[in-house]
Amino acid sequence: MVKELLKKLSDAHGISGSEGSVAAVIRAEVEPYVDEITEDRMGNLIAVKRGDDFSVLLAAHMDEIGMMTKYIDEKGFVRFVTVGGWFDPTLYAQRVVLHGAKGPVYGVIGGKPPHVMKEEERKKPLKVDDMFIDVGAESAEEAEALGIEVGTPISLDREFRELSGHRVTGKAFDNRAGCAMLIKMLQTVSSPHTIYGVFTVQEEVGLKGARTVAYRLKPDCAIATDTTIPGDHPGVERKDVSLLMGAGPAITILDSNGRGLIANRRMVAWLREAARTTDISVQLEVGKGGTTDATSIHLERGGIPSTTLSIPTRYIHSPVEVVDLRDIEGGVALLVEALKTRPEF
Repeated sequence: MVKELLKKLSDAHGISGSEGSVAAVIRAEVEPYVDEITEDRMGNLIAVKRGDDFSVLLAAHMDEIGMMTKYIDEKGFVRFVTVGGWFDPTLYAQRVVLHGAKGPVYGVIGGKPPHVMKEEERKKPLKVDDMFIDVGAESAEEAEALGIEVGTPISLDREFRELSGHRVTGKAFDNRAGCAMLIKMLQTVSSPHTIYGVFTVQEEVGLKGARTVAYRLKPDCAIATDTTIPGDHPGVERKDVSLLMGAGPAITILDSNGRGLIANRRMVAWLREAARTTDISVQLEVGKGGTTDATSIHLERGGIPSTTLSIPTRYIHSPVEVVDLRDIEGGVALLVEALKTRPEF
């Protein structure tokens, strides 16, 4: 089931540049269903289902936003930098895991208590530079003895939980939801074409893995599977964000006001036709913020026709992201149906 798979992926840890633990989970899920699975020098995991000379690249990034140790002070408190796009106040008072040389070390993100703040300090949002991680150590030497050093990756200590109905919450649904969709597709698809299921690295810090793998594989077309923002909760208006949770996956026409991806119209038409013929609910997205691996992919090798299939996800880039499992299941069904045919260019 999608729920169990998403739980396994969400509870795994893998910030940008340290995706190995997530890759191991994905490899175990995918390997029995593909003809070949390899890891390239960037760390991208490439699963291949061989078919004819027409090839389709489907990409889902494995990495999650996180932090990294930059300094340990004399009292054992860990200073850190963010890796990827955090809204700084989200991090205050969170529990974290430091992935040290001797195994996981648990800590909490602290800062100056509001009780001792001056009035002007309370009016300002907390910044990462004002925060630190408390692992319980009383000195730098004690922290280092735990296996913590400069460069130690740090991720959130959160676990997957079920909400009401079809909805669930957890960390890193961006983009473990896309990974789950791609895994389930590879486990069930029957296509005459060659399918590259690629789980990419370092998307959150510049779409890096997708760029190198697209250049290497040179596919005929590509779809990135990712998450996107819905407009169905307080604080967001439908005129600004039209997507709804539970109404199906979203096919991207344009993202980031066109500075990211302007999708190939034939790719969009191909997915829409597959949805129409099988009565799968889909949504169309024109967005002004954020982009995906498709932005890097579509610029490689003289241009690779691309679009994105996204799962509406509340509270993206926070410890408590929320998805509707029906949207992921619809995305899997859509990809399986579309890959029975091919877009016409």
